[in-house]
Amino acid sequence: MSVQTDQAAGTTPENGGLPRTSREIQLAARPTGAPTAEHFSLVEKPIQELTDGQILVRNTWMSVDPYMRGRMDDRPSYIAPFQLGEALEGSAVGEVIASKSADIAVGSTVSHFAGWREYAVLDAAVVTPIDTSLAATHHFLGALGTTGLTAYAALTDVARVNPGDTVFISAAAGAVGSVAGQIAKALGAAKVIGSAGGPAKTRLLLDEFGFDAAIDYRAGDLAGQLAAAAPDGIDVYLDSVGGEHLRVAVDAIRPKGRVALVGAISGYNGGTGATGPDLYKAATREVSLRGMLVNSYFPIFGEYVGKAAAWLADGTIRTTETVYEGLEQAPAAFLGVLSGANTGKMLVRLG
Repeated sequence: MSVQTDQAAGTTPENGGLPRTSREIQLAARPTGAPTAEHFSLVEKPIQELTDGQILVRNTWMSVDPYMRGRMDDRPSYIAPFQLGEALEGSAVGEVIASKSADIAVGSTVSHFAGWREYAVLDAAVVTPIDTSLAATHHFLGALGTTGLTAYAALTDVARVNPGDTVFISAAAGAVGSVAGQIAKALGAAKVIGSAGGPAKTRLLLDEFGFDAAIDYRAGDLAGQLAAAAPDGIDVYLDSVGGEHLRVAVDAIRPKGRVALVGAISGYNGGTGATGPDLYKAATREVSLRGMLVNSYFPIFGEYVGKAAAWLADGTIRTTETVYEGLEQAPAAFLGVLSGANTGKMLVRLG
């Protein structure tokens, strides 16, 4: 089988117009607290030759996400840690510029998990072709990607929203939270309350994403603010923060309320965080607190994309992105998402 090439992409005519090297971001050291730029290195490496069944992808967009912080530590988890001196990885989309696969043609746009690099040699079996007629490519890392799937699964299965519910969402101006608030409204929630950091983000929740109330956690008295926004309590809480947010939400939840444990960013850098929730109170109110991993919901990904693409098209879901330009800015983007510098999805545009 011959290798297909995209002549316009190459810089080396003797190699069929294909690039010979690729820059990548590697893990240089493991942090003991908050990571810094020194924990990353930018390295140029040769691109390996394709073997049968493989493709070469030129990455155009990559995602940085809070869960990646846990992979910087060398400890067991639900996903393997990043390796020192090796490229990091994460969700990305790109264009196929060479192929030795009968299933993936040159020119296809695909999503995959080999981000943090400019070019990726991948087995065709591990990529997903995406239909760019549905939405702009970058949406497949956000509302049409695992970000959106997380929000959808959290509110339709893990902590099901019923019509008339009052829903509270933490990190609501972030990638998952901003989509989740809008999905909750689409599912019939009577009131959706979001927590975010600072007046600019809380205004965005109200003006852009359609939340009914917004709490600025940086202003203090989180419990008092939630009580004012939901005097009769809440039915559903989507937790991406942990710590004080989780404690306050459990205190405010009504009998038979549901909590989706999606993340706990307040403790990702090793801090002890605030006192945890009152689990006795949760028990006596028959509250369910359930964790989730988005990969458990991959079997419904196709179903979700179809539904979410329609929501994007008709304005049911609106998105915003924070975009850093160039691979060399990926560490800064990642550090920014850990500190809450992003509004909506944090992305890196590679080309």
